[in-house]
Amino acid sequence: MAGVKQARDGAVGILTLDEPASLNAMTPDLLGALAAAVAEMTGDEGIRALILTGAGRGFCSGQNLKASEALGEDIAAGVMRFYWPAFKALRECRVPVVVAVNGVAAGGGFSLAMAGDMIVAARSASFIQVFSRIALVPDLGSTWLLPRLVGRQRALELMLLNEPLTAERAQEIGLVRQVVDDAKLMDEALVLARRLADGPTRALVATRALVEESEHAAYEAQFRREIEVQATIRKSADAIEGRTAFVEKRKAKFTGK
Repeated sequence: MAGVKQARDGAVGILTLDEPASLNAMTPDLLGALAAAVAEMTGDEGIRALILTGAGRGFCSGQNLKASEALGEDIAAGVMRFYWPAFKALRECRVPVVVAVNGVAAGGGFSLAMAGDMIVAARSASFIQVFSRIALVPDLGSTWLLPRLVGRQRALELMLLNEPLTAERAQEIGLVRQVVDDAKLMDEALVLARRLADGPTRALVATRALVEESEHAAYEAQFRREIEVQATIRKSADAIEGRTAFVEKRKAKFTGK
């Protein structure tokens, strides 16, 4: 698929943004290819976790300004048509998503990195909002995602001051799960993704959905919602296996069903 390479490591699907000459800058074609690749790969029931990364020296440098005309005169409609499907596919993916950030994640690329579930960053990785530098506001979900990951004050600091965030600092403030040597980025991302792939997939993804819903729910409503989801999930094959393994004092063997 043009712009996005697909690979597989057992139950882990690997998607690589493959426009290294532009540091994987966003275009309608690239984001369209990403949305299609997520759908294609997760259409295989054998895939139980995904890794998203970038080819070359950067993860994603943000919007490719040369391609902005392709969005049309109505920018909002163009972005929702061409870009939102990729972000939605990652955010609502039926399997957990690990983002392996190599090099820069700037502007919309920063937003894209946050659309997954956990970030593993190369030591050389950096994150920068960029927008206010060119008198724009953050977009592609940044104002929703970033405060929820690092808190309001730190989010505003990153958005208003445009100071680059090193991988180590990103880990300190809770944006990144772990920082690893550049040469070990994919190895460590695979370790994490395999661990997730070995888990009870339906329960993991339902947990993610509950956390998402909780942002807009009152305590009592969320209390009830958790039990409603639990009542459904507890009937799954993995939940039955989990309870059986606990009683039999052995490690559960989950199948993702």
